[in-house]
Amino acid sequence: MANRIDEVGIEDLCRAGGGLSMEEAKEIHQVIKEAISKAKASGKLLGREVWREVVGRRVLKPCHPHSLHQLVYYSVYAHWDASTNGPPLYWFPSLYESKLTNLGRTMETHGPKLLGTSYNDPIASFNLFRYFTVQHPEVYWSIILKELSVTFHESPKGILDNTDISRPGGTWLPGSVLNIAECCLLPSTHPRKEDNSCAIVWRDEGKDDSNVNRMTLKQLREQVMLVANALDSTFQKGDAIAIDMPMTVNAVIIYLAIVLAGFVVVSIADSFAAKEIATRLQISKAKAIFTQDFILRGGRKFPLYSRVVEASPYKAIVLPVYGNDVGIQLREQDLSWKDFLAHDNQHPRSNHFTPSYRPIDSTINILFSSGTTGEPKAIPWTQLSPIRCSSDAWAHLNVGVGDVYCWPTNLGWVMGPILLFSCFLTGATLALYHGSPLDCGFGKFVQDAGVTVLGTVPSLVKTWKNTKCMEGLDWTKIKCFGSTGEASNVDDDLWLSSKSYYKPVIECCGGTELASSYIQGSPLQPQAFGAFSTASMTTGLVILDEHGVPYPDDKACVGEVGLFPLYLGATDRLLNADHEEVYFKGMPTYNGMRLRRHGDILMRTVGGYLVVQGRADDTMNLGGIKTSSVEIERVCDRADESVLETAAVSVAPPDGGPELLMIFVVLKKGFYQQPEKLKTKFSKAIQTNLNPLFKVSSVKIIPEFPRTASNKLLRRVLRDQIKYELSVRSRM
Repeated sequence: MANRIDEVGIEDLCRAGGGLSMEEAKEIHQVIKEAISKAKASGKLLGREVWREVVGRRVLKPCHPHSLHQLVYYSVYAHWDASTNGPPLYWFPSLYESKLTNLGRTMETHGPKLLGTSYNDPIASFNLFRYFTVQHPEVYWSIILKELSVTFHESPKGILDNTDISRPGGTWLPGSVLNIAECCLLPSTHPRKEDNSCAIVWRDEGKDDSNVNRMTLKQLREQVMLVANALDSTFQKGDAIAIDMPMTVNAVIIYLAIVLAGFVVVSIADSFAAKEIATRLQISKAKAIFTQDFILRGGRKFPLYSRVVEASPYKAIVLPVYGNDVGIQLREQDLSWKDFLAHDNQHPRSNHFTPSYRPIDSTINILFSSGTTGEPKAIPWTQLSPIRCSSDAWAHLNVGVGDVYCWPTNLGWVMGPILLFSCFLTGATLALYHGSPLDCGFGKFVQDAGVTVLGTVPSLVKTWKNTKCMEGLDWTKIKCFGSTGEASNVDDDLWLSSKSYYKPVIECCGGTELASSYIQGSPLQPQAFGAFSTASMTTGLVILDEHGVPYPDDKACVGEVGLFPLYLGATDRLLNADHEEVYFKGMPTYNGMRLRRHGDILMRTVGGYLVVQGRADDTMNLGGIKTSSVEIERVCDRADESVLETAAVSVAPPDGGPELLMIFVVLKKGFYQQPEKLKTKFSKAIQTNLNPLFKVSSVKIIPEFPRTASNKLLRRVLRDQIKYELSVRSRM
């Protein structure tokens, strides 16, 4: 256990600080002493108040070694009792700055009218205001629609119609017609978007010393319309068209053009094996696919077009990874990007296009989420989905005009479309790095592009911290970080937050089917590492005990979450599964509402913070990618002739961080095999057949699997066994 903060001396600070001068160490020590005295005099919680003072005085600098930040933080909270005081807090909103945030400004304008004399200020009244949005979502959305760049071709007849009992999620903005891609591309007065506003900034890997590239809103619009014209002359309205390539400027242009022209985007991650690409193309009935010849990562080229060829007999439009010409021989039915665009060169106004206006509940994007069945669920996004996700970025990440928003991701994962719409519907600038985010080239781009909101996944942060590749860079323009995809590690987030003088790391947890996060952090609440401070705006939820009975909202507890069904942007259908069965069947009723299933196990702490404890089913989260035990087991069962059956489980390490994949094995009678050899074979099979990013942490051979009386495999028992073994090891 760390020393208490009042036991830390100047010499300790010098040792932890590496090259820290005696003068700097004395300054930090003096601030700590003053903070301790001030906290004791006020009678407030010592650790929390000392940390608040240390961070507020900015004596811990981004350039200081991580060991110094660790010494101070862990010493401040060395004897903190989370069971009584709630989780340790590291970031605290100021009243002045809270009133300048998007949501705070809106609360100051509308709070007194909506809440009456109960309204005080954005910080004190946040919970009350958020609860009001749950009870009166139509009021909230009527306000937020005016804050986003959303223009209707035909205005809605109202905000919400919940008279149709067959649609528990409600009918939102009924009767409205628009094109959400056009909303992204047109100038607007509020938020302020002009033709010469910077829409996208980007840089190619390997060009770290070159200027950041910039594209104005007008240039983006003209490029999108050029592609839309080419699409319109090639395909039929409503056709599904896939994108399987890195999230480059051209990928964003293609995405917007598909939607603008009235087609449907099929999102496929560029990391998938050919078999997985084929499955998604077949489910979506895609007519064509945009892809690249190669993927460039860390100076190396990896084939992509060849995987698409193996997966699909349909037309591929192939972009070069660099230059103007593709570096590979194409099939007869395929087109290079240059030839595809040349199809429309004769068009007299090729950079003008009349959008395809469609009802708001029309599908614009098919995304995929692996559930527990083995086949990925095909999830249709409608034009409501961008409104939902951009409003969350606006309210919870405070994204808006003047911001430069960067999040290393891909259009094949839900975060890609979320990032795109969250920029263009709020007036922020989209920042894209054409290359690997794992090294200093990406970090320098963040610095040079002036990124103000940086999104991450925890495994990425761990790599940055452990390799020290971001040392010497200036990230102090960042006003907040975002984190999603997997469980965060406290020490990794401590490192990340310190890079911008302890700005908040806003945790986000949601789902493709929700088009958003149902729990998040907020710039109007104090934040704790690895925890969510609130449900998102308008989101109602309860935590259920083992009998399906909700715990009281103010009680610390652990249980499966149940979502209120009234949720703008959430799916009301699936393309290849029974929506009712997946999300509602078997869920309890609460206050007359059938709750919506999400599947997470949540812990609510003292103080009301939320921590995700895992999945209620056997879905796993590996490196931010959800997959199922069934998928993993199907591949591993065939990986070696000695294997009778396998059971795949994932567990989070005792100290937090991304989940680890464990494979239990029962061998055939008379066979012998070493666990390490099986681990190698399983990893190779999984990476070849499912995803090259997945890796097996360990293999354990056992005589037989625990099962129920009806012979169902009890993965929960195996998971608990591994958790126990890991916890014992961590204490040794």
